[in-house]
Amino acid sequence: MSVSRLLPSEEAAELLDLTREIADRALAPRACADEAAETFPRDVFHTLGRAGLLGLPYPAEFGGGGQPYEVYLQVVEEIAARWASIGVGVSVHALSCFALATHGMEEQKARWLPELLEGELLGAYCLSESHAGSDPAAMRTSARRSTGTHTDADGGADPGAYVLRGEKAWTTHGGHADFYTVMARTSEHRSRGVSCFLVPAGSSNLSADPPERKMGLTAQATATMRFDDVRVPAAQRIGDEGQGLAIALASLDAGRLGIAAVAVGLAQGALDDALAYAKERETFGRPIIDHQGLAFLLADMAAAVESARATVLAAARRKDAGLPYSREASIAKLTASETAMRVTTDAVQVFGGAGYTRDFPVERYMREAKVMQIFEGTNQIQRMVISRDLARGPAGPAAHVLSQPCAMAHPYAEARA
Repeated sequence: MSVSRLLPSEEAAELLDLTREIADRALAPRACADEAAETFPRDVFHTLGRAGLLGLPYPAEFGGGGQPYEVYLQVVEEIAARWASIGVGVSVHALSCFALATHGMEEQKARWLPELLEGELLGAYCLSESHAGSDPAAMRTSARRSTGTHTDADGGADPGAYVLRGEKAWTTHGGHADFYTVMARTSEHRSRGVSCFLVPAGSSNLSADPPERKMGLTAQATATMRFDDVRVPAAQRIGDEGQGLAIALASLDAGRLGIAAVAVGLAQGALDDALAYAKERETFGRPIIDHQGLAFLLADMAAAVESARATVLAAARRKDAGLPYSREASIAKLTASETAMRVTTDAVQVFGGAGYTRDFPVERYMREAKVMQIFEGTNQIQRMVISRDLARGPAGPAAHVLSQPCAMAHPYAEARA
């Protein structure tokens, strides 16, 4: 895949070229086999980490790439166009680093961020619970202060350790990650009773269920994580007590942009395959792309992908500018995931009966697209976020005009008067 892009710098262009090279060499050739075997490709994340592609939107001083989100999301898209499971993994890894990078104390960031951002360690994010669904404030996983004295990782006494108990569902990288960013309840207050913790994979009494048997993204391990009285030193709480839900919601805004970029990449990959097939497959003595009915279908697919990409990048630019972008992130995730579902379905149609077989990857793309409408907040939740934001404002740029009495009802009214 090679899409012409307007990039903010020469460095960004070189970074995207590097991403394409790695994706074509290390990802595309093995995607089908690993997905079919349901093999988690841990080595791929080491490769991406060594290339500097796992910590792109985070500060260079801690091992990140110091890149704007606009660039980071285009890198994610290129990866996802070759292998959606890896695109999702890159997005989730970035999501798992968000709390530490934005709310961690300097000593916490200095201790853990470099290995995470440089890809030596793989992160996972534990927010969802099976009973809570799209309502994270309903979580039951608890974090209670220990009554005894715990010895921390450095051998010192830590009387303020927490004990985590509960289950976290749908954890991407579950059972394979080195660190888990975990939201757990420290009080009964609904919105200010959740706190954030960084939990190493080797912690005692932390375990992973067998991976879920999913429709798509079968090379991406997704599992329930169990916290059976897992002791976590107070030094591994990120932010203040009760700040966890606010951190989680802020991280989801960024995470939704990551998933939106994955969805665009998946759609672009499906379009590329459909276009290549349409140029070589012949019916009635000519390539099927020469038949107007199918040519128009491809045109609509291309228009949808370009529109979704523009929506994602517009939201990213707001984030990079320091402007509120929650509504725009939801719009981007909604638009891109709906586009991915439609374009992958149309790609199967372009292939005809062949597209319904596993001889071509488009049937896999269609299965993978479905979950894009579900995770990081279902598209019904995105519509709720968007509509609530519309209801409370701020108004759009034309609202001040529309809300005022019309001084001139017709462009020639004054002349007529």
